[in-house]
Amino acid sequence: MTPRCLLCLLGSCLLSHWARSSNLNCNQEQYEHGTRCCSRCGPGRKLLSDCTELAHSGCTECEEGHFQAGWTKEKHCTPHKYCDPNAGLVTRLPGDAKHNAVCGCQAGTYCSNADCQTCLPVSACEPGYGVVQKASNYSDTVCVACKHGNFSSTVSASEPCRPWTSCGALGLVMKATGTNLSDVLCEASRSRSSVPVLIPVMAAMAACLVLLIFYWLHRNGLQRCTQKQGAEPPEAVDLVAVPRAQHPAEVHYEEHDERQDFPVQETLLGRQPVAQEDGKESRISEQERL
Repeated sequence: MTPRCLLCLLGSCLLSHWARSSNLNCNQEQYEHGTRCCSRCGPGRKLLSDCTELAHSGCTECEEGHFQAGWTKEKHCTPHKYCDPNAGLVTRLPGDAKHNAVCGCQAGTYCSNADCQTCLPVSACEPGYGVVQKASNYSDTVCVACKHGNFSSTVSASEPCRPWTSCGALGLVMKATGTNLSDVLCEASRSRSSVPVLIPVMAAMAACLVLLIFYWLHRNGLQRCTQKQGAEPPEAVDLVAVPRAQHPAEVHYEEHDERQDFPVQETLLGRQPVAQEDGKESRISEQERL
């Protein structure tokens, strides 16, 4: 057989094989095996054996510490990622048969790339700069210079620029303007500085005045009560019965009065008392006595 005939025979064989392969039309959950479309193994599983004319593809679960995320014809599952603490990594999500483990960085650091194989320290904003975006697991801190009217006086990885204090809102006046590194300085207005001092002084003086008035009224009241209680009552008139005659109806009384130079006697006359000076006899006729 000539070489030309051999080439023609080989070409016909390849064309027939390509024609048979192109007629399979396997979908995404299948794979070509010979002249057949075999089923792939689903997530969490791996392939044990290819399909045949009498059996479907053989699959089994992934072993512990391994995973398979999609449909596959592989006979081995992928091992979970190891989050090495010596590299500053921590396990954020543990893996399972369908998902890989997720690593992250320890506090104060962030992942250098999407696979998070290494960690980098989080940057802090210098004074005069504020944080506009805090660091995340995969990104560093974003800082920006403080604009006019704002300031930042600390080194921080979380503090933004803060606005200057409004002295007028506090009832104060500005003593010194602020910068991007410091806040404004406020002080009390001189015209108003004496007001907070005068108020308590005036209140104290008013309280003292009220106390003096109450003390004066109380003292005058006590003096008046003392004067009333110390005043001498008028002397009572002592009537002393002094008999002047034998007749029982005749009774003499002696009145003592400091305002007279000599005592005065009273004599009953017709059952009515009659005043008479002491030392003078009172003569009552027999007719009057009877």
